[in-house]
Amino acid sequence: MKAEIGRSLSEFWEARTPREKTILMWGGLVLGLALVYLVLWAPAYEGRARLRQTLPAMQRQLATMTAQANDARSLAPAAEGVMPTGGALRDALAKSLGDNGMQPTQVQVIGSAVQIQLKNASFPNWTAWLDDARKQFKVQVSEAHVTALKPDGQVDLTASLQPAGAK
Repeated sequence: MKAEIGRSLSEFWEARTPREKTILMWGGLVLGLALVYLVLWAPAYEGRARLRQTLPAMQRQLATMTAQANDARSLAPAAEGVMPTGGALRDALAKSLGDNGMQPTQVQVIGSAVQIQLKNASFPNWTAWLDDARKQFKVQVSEAHVTALKPDGQVDLTASLQPAGAK
Protein backbone atom coordinates (compact mmCIF):
# COMPACT_ATOMS: atom_id res chain seq x y z
CA MET A 1 0.00 0.00 0.00
CA LYS A 2 2.77 2.45 0.98
CA ALA A 3 4.74 1.49 -2.08
CA GLU A 4 1.76 2.19 -4.36
CA ILE A 5 1.15 5.62 -2.81
CA GLY A 6 4.85 6.46 -3.03
CA ARG A 7 5.00 5.31 -6.66
CA SER A 8 1.87 7.33 -7.53
CA LEU A 9 3.32 10.48 -5.95
CA SER A 10 6.66 9.91 -7.65
CA GLU A 11 4.98 9.51 -11.06
CA PHE A 12 2.91 12.65 -10.42
CA TRP A 13 6.01 14.64 -9.43
CA GLU A 14 8.10 13.40 -12.39
CA ALA A 15 5.35 14.38 -14.82
CA ARG A 16 5.55 18.05 -13.70
CA THR A 17 7.63 20.66 -15.45
CA PRO A 18 10.21 22.66 -13.45
CA ARG A 19 7.85 25.67 -13.44
CA GLU A 20 4.95 23.57 -12.05
CA LYS A 21 7.27 22.06 -9.41
CA THR A 22 8.28 25.56 -8.28
CA ILE A 23 4.64 26.70 -8.08
CA LEU A 24 3.66 23.56 -6.14
CA MET A 25 6.57 24.00 -3.67
CA TRP A 26 5.72 27.67 -3.04
CA GLY A 27 2.02 26.83 -2.75
CA GLY A 28 2.82 24.04 -0.27
CA LEU A 29 5.01 26.40 1.75
CA VAL A 30 2.26 29.07 1.86
CA LEU A 31 -0.35 26.42 2.79
CA GLY A 32 1.94 25.07 5.55
CA LEU A 33 2.52 28.57 6.96
CA ALA A 34 -1.23 29.27 6.86
CA LEU A 35 -1.94 26.05 8.76
CA VAL A 36 0.71 26.84 11.38
CA TYR A 37 -0.75 30.32 11.80
CA LEU A 38 -4.38 29.16 12.01
CA VAL A 39 -3.81 26.10 14.20
CA LEU A 40 -0.99 27.17 16.50
CA TRP A 41 -0.20 30.87 16.59
CA ALA A 42 -3.60 32.62 16.25
CA PRO A 43 -5.42 30.69 19.02
CA ALA A 44 -2.49 31.18 21.40
CA TYR A 45 -2.30 34.91 20.61
CA GLU A 46 -6.05 35.40 21.10
CA GLY A 47 -6.06 33.35 24.31
CA ARG A 48 -3.17 35.41 25.64
CA ALA A 49 -5.04 38.65 24.93
CA ARG A 50 -8.20 37.29 26.57
CA LEU A 51 -6.23 36.23 29.66
CA ARG A 52 -4.55 39.64 29.82
CA GLN A 53 -8.04 41.21 30.02
CA THR A 54 -9.60 38.80 32.53
CA LEU A 55 -6.63 38.10 34.80
CA PRO A 56 -6.89 41.29 36.94
CA ALA A 57 -10.57 40.64 37.68
CA MET A 58 -9.82 37.02 38.55
CA GLN A 59 -6.99 38.13 40.86
CA ARG A 60 -9.37 40.53 42.64
CA GLN A 61 -11.92 37.73 43.04
CA LEU A 62 -9.23 35.44 44.45
CA ALA A 63 -8.14 38.08 46.94
CA THR A 64 -11.77 38.62 48.03
CA MET A 65 -12.42 34.89 48.39
CA THR A 66 -9.19 34.42 50.35
CA ALA A 67 -10.14 37.23 52.73
CA GLN A 68 -13.63 35.78 53.18
CA ALA A 69 -12.21 32.30 53.84
CA ASN A 70 -9.86 33.74 56.47
CA ASP A 71 -12.80 35.58 58.10
CA ALA A 72 -14.85 32.37 58.12
CA ARG A 73 -11.97 30.43 59.69
CA SER A 74 -11.55 33.05 62.40
CA LEU A 75 -15.30 33.14 63.16
CA ALA A 76 -15.84 29.36 63.23
CA PRO A 77 -14.58 28.81 66.81
CA ALA A 78 -16.79 31.63 68.08
CA ALA A 79 -19.86 30.14 66.42
CA GLU A 80 -19.19 26.73 67.94
CA GLY A 81 -19.08 28.19 71.43
CA VAL A 82 -22.40 30.08 71.22
CA MET A 83 -25.05 28.29 73.23
CA PRO A 84 -28.58 29.59 73.65
CA THR A 85 -29.64 30.11 77.26
CA GLY A 86 -32.77 31.10 79.13
CA GLY A 87 -35.73 32.10 76.99
CA ALA A 88 -33.83 31.57 73.74
CA LEU A 89 -33.04 27.99 74.74
CA ARG A 90 -36.65 27.41 75.82
CA ASP A 91 -37.97 28.69 72.46
CA ALA A 92 -35.41 26.69 70.48
CA LEU A 93 -36.21 23.46 72.34
CA ALA A 94 -39.99 23.98 72.03
CA LYS A 95 -39.67 24.61 68.28
CA SER A 96 -37.42 21.58 67.87
CA LEU A 97 -39.89 19.36 69.74
CA GLY A 98 -42.74 20.61 67.56
CA ASP A 99 -40.69 20.02 64.40
CA ASN A 100 -40.18 16.42 65.53
CA GLY A 101 -43.87 15.77 66.14
CA MET A 102 -43.86 16.01 69.94
CA GLN A 103 -46.09 18.67 71.49
CA PRO A 104 -44.89 19.52 74.98
CA THR A 105 -47.53 20.24 77.60
CA GLN A 106 -45.16 22.65 79.30
CA VAL A 107 -41.75 24.24 78.56
CA GLN A 108 -40.45 26.64 81.19
CA VAL A 109 -37.20 28.17 82.35
CA ILE A 110 -36.18 27.25 85.90
CA GLY A 111 -32.89 28.87 86.84
CA SER A 112 -30.38 28.04 84.12
CA ALA A 113 -32.33 24.92 83.06
CA VAL A 114 -35.33 24.44 80.80
CA GLN A 115 -37.96 22.03 82.08
CA ILE A 116 -39.95 20.07 79.51
CA GLN A 117 -43.10 18.07 80.23
CA LEU A 118 -44.51 15.61 77.68
CA LYS A 119 -47.62 13.46 78.02
CA ASN A 120 -48.12 10.22 76.09
CA ALA A 121 -44.86 10.68 74.14
CA SER A 122 -43.01 8.02 72.16
CA PHE A 123 -39.92 7.09 74.16
CA PRO A 124 -37.82 6.16 71.06
CA ASN A 125 -38.71 9.50 69.42
CA TRP A 126 -37.86 11.30 72.66
CA THR A 127 -34.43 9.68 72.95
CA ALA A 128 -33.63 10.40 69.28
CA TRP A 129 -34.71 14.02 69.73
CA LEU A 130 -32.72 14.31 72.95
CA ASP A 131 -29.55 13.11 71.20
CA ASP A 132 -30.08 15.68 68.42
CA ALA A 133 -30.81 18.45 70.93
CA ARG A 134 -27.68 17.55 72.90
CA LYS A 135 -25.56 17.98 69.78
CA GLN A 136 -27.37 20.95 68.27
CA PHE A 137 -28.05 23.07 71.37
CA LYS A 138 -25.19 21.77 73.55
CA VAL A 139 -27.46 20.79 76.44
CA GLN A 140 -27.35 18.00 78.98
CA VAL A 141 -30.05 16.35 81.04
CA SER A 142 -29.75 17.48 84.64
CA GLU A 143 -32.88 15.67 85.87
CA ALA A 144 -35.50 13.40 84.32
CA HIS A 145 -38.61 11.61 85.56
CA VAL A 146 -40.12 9.07 83.17
CA THR A 147 -43.32 7.10 83.73
CA ALA A 148 -44.16 4.21 81.43
CA LEU A 149 -47.73 4.07 80.11
CA LYS A 150 -49.87 1.08 79.18
CA PRO A 151 -49.14 1.21 75.41
CA ASP A 152 -45.60 -0.06 74.79
CA GLY A 153 -43.11 2.70 74.14
CA GLN A 154 -45.34 5.52 75.38
CA VAL A 155 -44.30 7.60 78.40
CA ASP A 156 -45.11 10.67 80.45
CA LEU A 157 -41.92 12.55 81.23
CA THR A 158 -40.51 15.62 82.84
CA ALA A 159 -36.90 16.51 82.00
CA SER A 160 -34.69 19.43 82.87
CA LEU A 161 -32.08 20.37 80.27
CA GLN A 162 -29.32 22.85 80.95
CA PRO A 163 -26.41 24.19 78.90
CA ALA A 164 -23.58 21.66 78.85
CA GLY A 165 -21.15 23.97 80.62
CA ALA A 166 -23.55 24.87 83.47
CA LYS A 167 -23.47 23.08 86.82
